Amino acid sequence: AVFLGFYFIPIDHKVVGNAIMESFFMLQEYARAHVLLCLVPAFFIAGAIGNFISQGAVLKYLGAKANKILAYGVASVSGAILAVCSCTVLPLFGSIYKRGAGLGPAIAFLYSGPAINVLAIVMTARILGIEIGIARAVGAVIFSIVIGIIMHFIFIKEENARNKELELLIPQDNSGSKRRLWQTSLNIFAMIGILIFVNWGSDKSMYVWNLIYTYKYFITGGFLILLAVTLVLWFKKDELKSWVKSSYDFSLQIMPLLFGGV
Repeated sequence: AVFLGFYFIPIDHKVVGNAIMESFFMLQEYARAHVLLCLVPAFFIAGAIGNFISQGAVLKYLGAKANKILAYGVASVSGAILAVCSCTVLPLFGSIYKRGAGLGPAIAFLYSGPAINVLAIVMTARILGIEIGIARAVGAVIFSIVIGIIMHFIFIKEENARNKELELLIPQDNSGSKRRLWQTSLNIFAMIGILIFVNWGSDKSMYVWNLIYTYKYFITGGFLILLAVTLVLWFKKDELKSWVKSSYDFSLQIMPLLFGGV
């Protein structure tokens, strides 16, 4: 099929040629606008979640035995503070699912995260009206829960088998046991701060918003310093190597699919 496609596609036709070139223009725009400032921080956050967050903690709130209302509730609204786009949320979804979150809650997070981040909601409300802004936020949460539940039941056999495997692994999981929760949280908070403020856009009609935009690189620098301090004080060398390796693995899994999709 691929051979026949290349054999018969009229590449020299103006419409086809323009379409092919346009796809590469889009890919270049995507690479310039999303990869370095959005995806790279997201990969490091995902790597941190996969290495520094206790698997038991993820299972407690998002796993198969977690309270379903709590699990879906947390998953469907937690993206509000991340300010992620539909591509940036992918490594974060992959990390919490790999750490033991149920497929349903993980899908709810994947679906709602880009739709309810606070920057997107504010922009939607300002451009299209407060009613549409509220409808977007509420609709994203409701639909994410519905879609998550549907995905859970579609793959329920695979989920049950996976949950049995996870139960066997829990006694061996010691992630973050030598650190306090607030120390790990501060580390991830610093990375989230970098992700949010380095991508902060300008809005001259909003004084505070535009003020943050003016000093966004100083704010980002402050979060970088905070990140460096947490890494030096509370993390061992082998943990940092494992963190970087996990981040790299996520990039190898996701980047080719994203570029191919664009």
